[in-house]
Amino acid sequence: MTDHEGFPLVTGHLSLDLVNTEVVRRGNRHDLLMTSEDLARWVAAMEQEGNLVREMLPQGYDSADALHALLKLRDFLRKEFENIANGNEPADSWRVILEKWVERAPFAYKVKDRSLIPVPTGSSSDALASLAAFDALRLLVTGDLLTLRRCTNPDCVMLFMDSSGRRKWCSMKICGNRMKVARHQSRKGSVSRDRAKDR
Repeated sequence: MTDHEGFPLVTGHLSLDLVNTEVVRRGNRHDLLMTSEDLARWVAAMEQEGNLVREMLPQGYDSADALHALLKLRDFLRKEFENIANGNEPADSWRVILEKWVERAPFAYKVKDRSLIPVPTGSSSDALASLAAFDALRLLVTGDLLTLRRCTNPDCVMLFMDSSGRRKWCSMKICGNRMKVARHQSRKGSVSRDRAKDR
């Protein structure tokens, strides 16, 4: 897990890291994508992580319209991702809607570092949403979405992929260590109370 510019990047997938731009801190839900500046920082974090390449992005990808489209897609993705993480099959209609998101800014392809990269050719305000929808479709087609899990911290809203079936936390850094400390404090308090009763 890495944390660039304050964004928790726990999945390595554009669509999931988009959904994980909503977090819970100190019991309150926070949206990390509220302004065009937030969007530019998130894109920079995605580039650093290797989930986006600068050549994919047209001018104007960081406009207010682009942010609005991306947040609308994020809401749509979260509902279905949570449904899948709860053990349900992805709905057929979900795939069709994702395909329509991609159609708003369909792709041409360029070669970069011996890899093909998709480059949205439609409206610049739909480019990022199209790339994130394409990422979700790819996860659906490969079956990787079936490894989608919720963090076992009941206060956390983050999602992650776990092919091992053993991972519990979105990350040790964010929730794992915190929950272990809380359990330790709870046991310590319980032992202290038991000793007090025995006196």
